[in-house]
Order: sequence, then C-alpha cells, then structure tokens
Amino acid sequence: MTAKSKPRRAVKATVKASVKTVAKGKAKAKAKAPAPKAVESPSTAKTAGSSQRTEALRKMLLEHRQEVMKEINGLIGHRMSDEIQRRVDSAPDVGDQALLDTERVRDISIMELRNKMRQQIDEALAKLEEGTYGRCADCGAEITEKRLRAVPFARRCVACQAKQEMLEKIEMEEEQEL
Repeated sequence: MTAKSKPRRAVKATVKASVKTVAKGKAKAKAKAPAPKAVESPSTAKTAGSSQRTEALRKMLLEHRQEVMKEINGLIGHRMSDEIQRRVDSAPDVGDQALLDTERVRDISIMELRNKMRQQIDEALAKLEEGTYGRCADCGAEITEKRLRAVPFARRCVACQAKQEMLEKIEMEEEQEL
C-alpha cells in the first residue's frame, strides 16, 4: 500500500461514518416527531398568516420610528452643542452669522421632515391596530410588503400612487401655464 492511499482510505472511512451518523439522526428525529396535527381550515390559516404579517409590519414600523427618533434627537443634540459653542465664541462676524443662520434653517427643515415622517409612522401604527394598515386608500387592494418596507407609511399601492403623481404633475403644469 502506498503512502497516498492510506490517507484517502481514512478520509473515505470518516465520510462514511459521518453519513451513517447523520442518517441515524434523521431516523431518530422521524421516530420522535409528533404525529401531524389536523389540517387547519383555510380561515384559520389565513388568520395565522395575517397575524404573522401584522406582527412583522408592527416590528418594521417600530424600527423605522426608532431610527427617525434617533435622527431627531441627534439633530437636537447637534443644535444644542452649536448653541453652547456660539455662546463661548465672541461676537461672530457677518459671514459667520449668515452661515450659522443657514445651518439653523437647514437643521430645522430636516427636523420638520423627520417629525412629519414620525407622525406618518404613528398614523400607520394606529391603522395597524384598526386593521386597515397595508390597504390602498384608493382601490382597497393590499399593498405589497416590498412597498411597505420601502415606504412604511405608504397609503396607496404602486399603481394608485403612480396615478396620483401623474394627476399632481398635470395640475402643476396647468398652474404654470396660467
């Protein structure tokens, strides 16, 4: 026997032993597995699936809300530290004051947007409790989970939102012509 064949045989023996162990484990698992339960009615299966979707959506909304709140708190903390720094500095010149004012307006705008997003998420959570979350406000169809993950506070399905945006675009063009 050569030196090369001994390690190969050892590896083959180890692999065979592993396969047997796995097969025995599967056989034991099948033997211990409980008897299958009675088949659920379609309405029970729908309710279970619906409650799972509801919980998944609730978790997603709460995570988004938490992220938005972190951003808001970060902006507030940033503003407060800027205010303290401004007090430490002596009178800023006109250019510095203009820059500070611009930054303040920008930060306030961002905070307003984040707060609006938080309000929309809170409204979505309230709709979730009512059982109306995830339904299109226009056609009543179920909004896809993919869309809700992208825009957690979506009120319309993709098709209805596209129609709404098209109508808004037409109205803006008409206003510009006048």
